[in-house]
Amino acid sequence: MWEIIADAKEYGIEVLEEGIVNGQESFEDQDRTRWAEEIGTFAIKMFGLAEKSKQLQQLLISGDQIVATPASLKTLKVQLFKINDAMATTLELAKKIESQIIKK
Repeated sequence: MWEIIADAKEYGIEVLEEGIVNGQESFEDQDRTRWAEEIGTFAIKMFGLAEKSKQLQQLLISGDQIVATPASLKTLKVQLFKINDAMATTLELAKKIESQIIKK
């Protein structure tokens, strides 16, 4: 048996707890299946991002000439920083979720 121990306060969504009974309930099969499918979609998107990253890496290390304006290079750098920040946040959240699903 597993238990999800996520605390809404840690996510700044404690207002969602208003009017909800605090007793435990089963995570119904229909909801679990739907959530599992959504997580599968996340994995597909992450795989797609990994593939795009590898393609960009290969382009940058290739011997092909690449030209750009300074503004274009700065914009690319900002975009890459945003992707990196989003990935770091996502991985941190995934670790937190993992720690909040415990085997009983």
